[in-house]
Amino acid sequence: MRFEFCNPTRLVFGCGVLGRLGEETARIGRRALVVIGGGSVRRNGTLDRALRSLAGASVEADVFEGIEPNPRLPTVVRGGRAAVGSGADVVVAVGGGSVMDAAKVIAALPFYEGDPWDMIRHGRERPRVPERALPVITVPTLAATGSEMNDGAVLTNPDTTEKSYVIAPCLFPRLALVDPELTLTVPPDHTAYGVADLVTHVTESYFNGADGTPLQDRMAEAVVHVALEYGPRAVRDGSDIEAREQVQWASVVALNGWIQAGTAAPFPVHQIEHVVSAHTDLAHGAGLAILSPAWMRVACKATPEKYAQFATRVFGIPARGPDDLDAARSGIDRLEAFFRSLGCPTRLSEAGIGADPLERYARDTLRVGGDGRTLAGRPPMGLEDLLEVLRLAA
Repeated sequence: MRFEFCNPTRLVFGCGVLGRLGEETARIGRRALVVIGGGSVRRNGTLDRALRSLAGASVEADVFEGIEPNPRLPTVVRGGRAAVGSGADVVVAVGGGSVMDAAKVIAALPFYEGDPWDMIRHGRERPRVPERALPVITVPTLAATGSEMNDGAVLTNPDTTEKSYVIAPCLFPRLALVDPELTLTVPPDHTAYGVADLVTHVTESYFNGADGTPLQDRMAEAVVHVALEYGPRAVRDGSDIEAREQVQWASVVALNGWIQAGTAAPFPVHQIEHVVSAHTDLAHGAGLAILSPAWMRVACKATPEKYAQFATRVFGIPARGPDDLDAARSGIDRLEAFFRSLGCPTRLSEAGIGADPLERYARDTLRVGGDGRTLAGRPPMGLEDLLEVLRLAA
C-alpha cells in the first residue's frame, strides 16, 4: 500500500449535541447561512432548535431553503449568492446528503470565478476544482451519504441532465455535529435507502480496490455487519434510538476515508446511479439498492475470490475454495435480499423505470463517469458490460 490520508473534520457525535450548535459555530464565525431542504426540518422543529442555539451564542443567521433531493446547480448558485448577500462567514447545513453537498459548494462559490459547473467532474479529466471555501458545519438529519465528514459533493445540472461530483480539500467541513436523535423522524423508506447507501459505499471500495488491504476489508465487513443488525431495527421502529445511533455511526465511518485509504477504488455503481437518477430523479439510495447487486453479478466473474470472501465473512456462506463462484453469487443474492427486506426496490421496474432508455443510460455513464469508452472498476466495463448490468437491474 502507498497512500496519504488527511481528514481535518472535527466530529462531535451523540444524542442531544444539536444543542451545542451555537457555541461551536461561535468559535468559527459570527454570521451563518443555514442551508436546508424542502422544509421537513421546519416541520419537525429541528430548524427552530438550531436557530435558537445559534441566537443563544449571538450568532446571526439567515436561512437558505429549497435544496432539492439530487440538488440542482441553479439552486446551489442562488445559495452562493445568498451567502455573499448575507455576509455569511460560516455555512451550516442542516439536512441530509443533498443539503450537505449543496452547502459545501455554496460555501465555495463566493471565491470561485467562472461557471460553477466547471468544478464538477462530468466527462472531463481535470475539472477546475475550488481552492477556497467558507467554513462549513454539517448537521445531518439522515444516516446515508457520509457527506458530513468528507470533501465530496454531488450536483445535478438540469440543463444537460448530468449528475456528477466534485472533490476538493477545501470542501471538508470544519465540524460535523452528528446527533442521532435528528434521524428519529425519518420515514422507513428513506431510512432503508440510507442503509443501502452506506453499505454500497464500503462495497464499492471492497470490490473495486487494490489487493493487499486486509484491514480495510475487515472494516468494510464490520460496517456491513452493523447495517445487517441495526438497519432492520431502525426501519421497523424509527424510535429505536440505539439502532439509529449505530446506523448513523456506520454511515459516518463508511465514507470518511478510513475504509477507502490505500484502496484507490473508483466507484462504478455510483457513476451508473448518477446517470439514472439524473434522468429519473430516483432517490440515490434506492438506485444503489437496485444497481449494486446487478453490477456485482457481472463483476464477480473477474474476481470471484473477493466475492466468495465477502459471502463467507458477512453471510456465513461456506465456500468450496477461495474462488468459489457459486458462493460468490449466493452472497450477492443475500445482499439483494437484505435490501429487499428493508423495503428497497431491487429492480428499476419497481421504481417505475422502463427498459427503453437503458442504452442511453449506459452511454451517458461512459461519457459522464468514464472516459467515453470504459468505466473504471474491477473489471473495467464497456458498453456491452453496462448494458448487461442495466438489463439485470431492469
